[in-house]
Amino acid sequence: MPVRDWLLSLSDADRKAIGDDIRTAEFGWPIGMPLCRSISGRKGLWEIRANLEGGRIARVLFCINDGAMVLLHGFIKKTQKTPDNELTIAERRMRGLT
Repeated sequence: MPVRDWLLSLSDADRKAIGDDIRTAEFGWPIGMPLCRSISGRKGLWEIRANLEGGRIARVLFCINDGAMVLLHGFIKKTQKTPDNELTIAERRMRGLT
C-alpha cells in the first residue's frame, strides 16, 4: 500500500486536500479536467491533480481494474513535467495487478 504510506507521511492539511480530490474522482467517475486526466502515451494510466498550500502540486496516479479505482503512486511535483521515473513506477505497479 505505497500510496497509503505516502499519504500518511504528509501533513494533515495536505492529506485532507489530496483525500478530498481522490474521493471526488472516485465517486464522480468519470470526471475530467481540471481534477483528473489520462496520461498520454500511457494506456490505462490516469492522474488526480491536487493543489496544495503554498502553491505545491501533488499527483496521484491510478488505473481502473475490475471496475475499481486502484491508486498506484503518489508524489509532490517539483517540475512542470511529470518525471518519467514516477510514471514508470505507476506502470510497473499497474502491470502487477494482472
